[in-house]
Amino acid sequence: MSQSTQNNPITPRANDFEIRCPRLGHQVPFSYCRRENQGLPCFKTISCWQPYFPVEEFLRQELTPEEWQKTFENPPKPKILSLVELIQKAKEK
Repeated sequence: MSQSTQNNPITPRANDFEIRCPRLGHQVPFSYCRRENQGLPCFKTISCWQPYFPVEEFLRQELTPEEWQKTFENPPKPKILSLVELIQKAKEK
């Protein structure tokens, strides 16, 4: 991460505040969403958390340009493609 959250004037909601995750189907805190993707934010973090605080601005301050691009500018693979790739890897083993 590029900057410390302590120097960031935009503060995410406290961990006792949770919203429903559309991917998981249950409540999660922001701390989960910002590390869910192998240490990077979930690609849906902005759309999910924007109603609660300026999450895009917060994440732009937190992430390097490379992390931002990897997370939000590269669309995720369709689920079926991911499943096919996982099946192919399993067959190779």
